[in-house]
Amino acid sequence: MSEQNAHYKTLGLDEASSFEEVQSARKRLVKEYEDDPKKRESVEAAYDSILMELFRLRKEGKIKVPDRIRYAEKQADPPATVGKGPSLPSGGSPQWLQDFLDQPEREEFLWPSVTFLGLAIASWFAASSDPASASALLGFGVMASVYFLNRKERKFWRAILLSAAALAVGLTIGFVLVQILASQGTTLPAGQAAAIASVIAFIVLWFVTCFLR
Repeated sequence: MSEQNAHYKTLGLDEASSFEEVQSARKRLVKEYEDDPKKRESVEAAYDSILMELFRLRKEGKIKVPDRIRYAEKQADPPATVGKGPSLPSGGSPQWLQDFLDQPEREEFLWPSVTFLGLAIASWFAASSDPASASALLGFGVMASVYFLNRKERKFWRAILLSAAALAVGLTIGFVLVQILASQGTTLPAGQAAAIASVIAFIVLWFVTCFLR
């Protein structure tokens, strides 16, 4: 068995696997071995080795590798350059931002997007006629956020705290926006003002659910 094939075996794959399969396997195994640093380090080392080989093949023009690929989170940072700001990874964003934000898998993005879009539309129509229904929909939004975050990170209390914070931030932004519109002379019915705040709250919940690491 070649060394490269052994790295694929570590991820439960073979050399015919696509990059998306490699990235998905690494993410799944890192979560699975969260309490086993040795196995997690082995997974990340295998992932890094595969990526280095993919980079080499891409440089030689033999394959195409998506530009969004990234190394394992535990990879050592490159030496700092004197007189320059923080280094930018291949994605063009600062490392601290890349560590804070996530690149969700398709399923981790699709279902929250559909859920929060539906809740936002329902809330928009419900707020003007039945404010109690709009509040209930916000409650469902928080529960949906907790569910999706916990499924992704397996940290229930963290999911609750992030969802509650997202709701508070979203409602605050929404009501501030309503006040700004009012100061500009725009008169909004109470129901419409609540609808705007609710929709913005759902947008923040969606962002936190999908993109926060």
